[in-house]
Amino acid sequence: MKIKHIFGIGAVALSVAACTTNPITGRSSLQLANNSEIMTMSAQEYKTTLGKSKVISGTADAKKVVSVGSRIKSAAERYYQQIGRSADLANYNWEFNLLQSNELNAWCMPGGKVAVYTGILPVTKNENGLAVVMGHEVSHALAGHGNERISQAMIAQYGGQILGGSISNSQWASVFQQVYPIGSQVALLKYGRNQESEADQMGLYLMGMAGYDPREAIPFWNRMEAASTGARQPEFLSTHPNPETRISDINKNLPKALEYYKAAGGKI
Repeated sequence: MKIKHIFGIGAVALSVAACTTNPITGRSSLQLANNSEIMTMSAQEYKTTLGKSKVISGTADAKKVVSVGSRIKSAAERYYQQIGRSADLANYNWEFNLLQSNELNAWCMPGGKVAVYTGILPVTKNENGLAVVMGHEVSHALAGHGNERISQAMIAQYGGQILGGSISNSQWASVFQQVYPIGSQVALLKYGRNQESEADQMGLYLMGMAGYDPREAIPFWNRMEAASTGARQPEFLSTHPNPETRISDINKNLPKALEYYKAAGGKI
């Protein structure tokens, strides 16, 4: 069986379908895969991960993860509704879970499946810091970075086969598992520098839209950098821009983020 409903498009259709524009940042990216298929597989992997992890629920920290995530989700939904792109989020089935782990990490799979590790909470310190992390991770999903990574991997491995629609289920599944390693290893997903920079920018805007102070992003990233000094760099930072570039970019994007924050009722 060939997965023509995912990659079975011809050269003309490819040129039309290839370019997807992020409505928040304006960045264009190559996204060839079927988002509904990606979300289905992501939901399965998320369930597997939760089954292999200790999920924390009912605690103040767990409730904070759900609360911050829900506010960012609602802010994103309002924004997409205002610009007439609610359909982009129609298949999202959001979940926010706190997992017991010493890793300084968090992630969001396509479709809004979010996990925050307890190890990062001492670095986030408060809801604003947590909003920096969760806004960043949710942005990866909203921006279609998983689709982009899968598309890049498919083209690199199979090239012209994509144009002919001859990619098999096993090939598709293999690439998905490369991009989203199975089960608890899903946290090892690596994005490119451009995608990480976009998630920084988009996450800054989303936290502002949700009523969290985006100025708290700089102290958080400074704490995150300090936490990794003298030790193996956390996966959360492994492909991110260097600290100086990140802080420079945040300062560049702060004025717009503060506009969103002010519109959400924040005090400047």
